[in-house]
This record gives sequence, structure tokens and C-alpha cells, in this order.
Amino acid sequence: MEWYWILGMIFGAFLVLMALGLPIAFAFLAINAVCAFIFWNGTAGLNQLVLSIGDSVAHFTIVCVPMFVLMGEVMFRSGIATKMMDVLDSWFGRLPGRLSLISVAGGTVFAGLTGSGSAATAMLGKLLVPDMEKRGYHRSMTLGPIMASGGLAIMIPPSALGVLLAALGQFSVGDFLIAIIVPGLMMSIAYAAYVIGRCTLQPRLAPLYAVKPIPIARKLKLTVIHIFPLFFIMFLVVGLIFLGVATPTESAALGALGTLLLAWIYGGLSWEMFRQSMLSTMRITVMLLMILTGSTAFSQILAFTGATSGLAEIATNAKDTLGPMTVIVIMQFILLIMGMFMEPLSIMMLTVPIYFPVIKDFGYDEIWFGVIMLLNMEMATISPPFGFNLFVMKGVAPAGTTMGQIYAASIPFLLLDLIVLGLLLAFPELVLWVPGRT
Repeated sequence: MEWYWILGMIFGAFLVLMALGLPIAFAFLAINAVCAFIFWNGTAGLNQLVLSIGDSVAHFTIVCVPMFVLMGEVMFRSGIATKMMDVLDSWFGRLPGRLSLISVAGGTVFAGLTGSGSAATAMLGKLLVPDMEKRGYHRSMTLGPIMASGGLAIMIPPSALGVLLAALGQFSVGDFLIAIIVPGLMMSIAYAAYVIGRCTLQPRLAPLYAVKPIPIARKLKLTVIHIFPLFFIMFLVVGLIFLGVATPTESAALGALGTLLLAWIYGGLSWEMFRQSMLSTMRITVMLLMILTGSTAFSQILAFTGATSGLAEIATNAKDTLGPMTVIVIMQFILLIMGMFMEPLSIMMLTVPIYFPVIKDFGYDEIWFGVIMLLNMEMATISPPFGFNLFVMKGVAPAGTTMGQIYAASIPFLLLDLIVLGLLLAFPELVLWVPGRT
């Protein structure tokens, strides 16, 4: 049987299982088991599948995934995040779109402390949306900035999805975490500029209101107490990797330890909080690791059936006809379309085994392409109609908020993400300059 028929049946089976409501990890496990039995000589193939699953997670770098997840859980459950938002609130004065800017700033700082975009979106929504509604903010300035800023947790280290992508693509986790810093900050700046610009041109979207003055001495004191220690946590996670002092796994462990210590200092550490954080971390980690094992075996099966080499050959022929960058753009367009209907982990599992052999064949830098792909995955979380953060936002939005309003609020920020994506495609140095200094 030709490889394209096999590939079509595999993808068809996956879509059927997803439509039946089977979790992603189990859908891939079922497909892998059937394919291993058929293509790898029956029972011997199943034994090989077990070995493949074990090898895929027996890596030291994978340990940083639960550490990053634990950091976020402790940060949110201990109240550290709430105190941080109060301090940021004191610094924004009477800027246009003040509360929307606070959501962008809060999302950016949260992104440096937790790898969960959905958790950041829920937290920002619960903290800011009631006050925004009370102040008469338009839904476009309430919902959009929060959804987009929450997604920054994917694009600024520590990013659990970023670690997973690096593991799937089999390139340096440390260099990749450093490489996503500049693109993540570019997105944050673009969001802030959009909010200020639009609220200046259309003041009715974010009415100004009286802000109780706070003495500068008190602002500085609160900043030293509640913000500066968070930058120390960021240094433990990113700075030590950049300086070459620690591996990503060691930095993640130090970051988790520092977060627990900070929670204890602020009085937010309790046995119940720790227990809930550990349980949530364990659930999320098991899901991520199951997805990792499924994708690794899936890529091996594709290679065995000839699908990987066949697709690479098609891409190479297209490169000769259209040019390599045109093929890269088409690949991104496919990801954008998939992001409208699927969540990032499913997209990564389906495309990484196909895309990265092509990128290697083209001679492009894997880290550069990985950053562009990760940005695409961030866009998937706020892409109508099925972006995950859209539904998270629906859960914390005021009563009466329609999905149409949420969709409309996400569109401008998707366009901003597309602009950043275009800049990264045109200027790879934006991605590669920082890791090149390590």
C-alpha cells in the first residue's frame, strides 16, 4: 500500500476518535498500538512500542515540565499573583485604557512565572473583568487584552508547551526557552501599543476615572516587597540558563523551590495549598507526558511507513518550484487553519513529525522554526471558533457575554500576532540573536 493511503487512514482514524470524544493522548495511544501491531510484526511491534514509550520520557530535560507547572500552581494558589496585580495597579495612573494595560502587564509578568496560558487567562479575568465592567469598559477592551495576554505564558519562559515542542522536535530546550523571550516581549509591546492607540482615538471604549493617589514612597515599598522577588524567580529560571550556570531542568527545580519559599515568606504556604498544587501538577504532567510518548511513537510509525520521506520529497519539490520561504509560509497557513478547530497539543503531535524533517532538509534553523510554530500555537488558543482560551474567557466573563463578542474581541490581537509572525519570518535574527549570545 502506498504511504499516502496509510497516512490518510491514520489521520482519518484520529479525527474519528477525536469526534467520539476520546482524549487526545488515548486516541494516539490506540492508533499507535494498532499501527505497531500491523506494521511492526504483531506482538513484537507492541513490545517495541513499549520500549519507544519508555525512551521518549526517560530524558533529564523532561523533568522541567512538572517543575514549570508547579511554579504556576503555587503562584496562583498562594495569592502571590493577586498581590502582584495590586502593585501593578498602583503604577498605571491615568493612562488611556488603564485596566486593559494592567491586564497586558500582568499577563507578561505571569508569563515569566507560569507556563499555563489558560490559568493566566482565568486569573486575569477573575481579577480585572468585574472592575472593568464597573468602570464602563467596552467588551473589546475587556475581553481581548485578557485573552491575548494570558496566552503570553506560551511565548515567555517558563513555557511548558515550549519545552514539549523542543522535546518533540529534538532540539535544545535551553536555547529554545531563551529564543522565545524577544518574540514574547514583542507581542506584549504590540498589545500595549494597540490598547493605548485605540483608547486614545476612541476614549469611550475605556472611560477615564479618578484614581486614588498613592505616595511614591509606598509604591516603591510595595514594588520591592511584591515585585522584585518575582524577578529573582525569573532569574533562577532564565538567567541561570543564559549564563550557562544551570541546565533547564536544574533552573526549573530552582524556580519551583524559589516559588515555594516565596509563598512561605508571604504566608501563603499551607499544607492544603501544597496538596492541591501537587495534585493539579500531577494531572497536567501525566497528560503532557502521555502526549509526548504518543507523538514520539507516531513519528516513528510515519518514518517506517515512508510517509515522512514522502512528505519531505513533496516539500522539496515544492521548494524547487515555489521557493523555500513560500513553503514555510504555506506550512504556517496550514497551522493557522488547524488552530481554528484543534488545540495546540493535537496540532503539534500531528505536524512536528512531518514538519521538522522538512525544515532540516531545507537547512533552516530548527529553533527559529520552532519559535514561529509556538507563536502559531499561541494564536490557536484565541482563534475562533474553538480556541481554548475563548472558552476559558467565557467561563469568567460577565453574565450575558456572548461567544460572538468574545470572537470579535480576539480578532485584533490575532492580527497583531500575525504581524509579529511576519516579522519573525522576515528577520530570523529577532529569534536567534539572544541564544547566539549564550
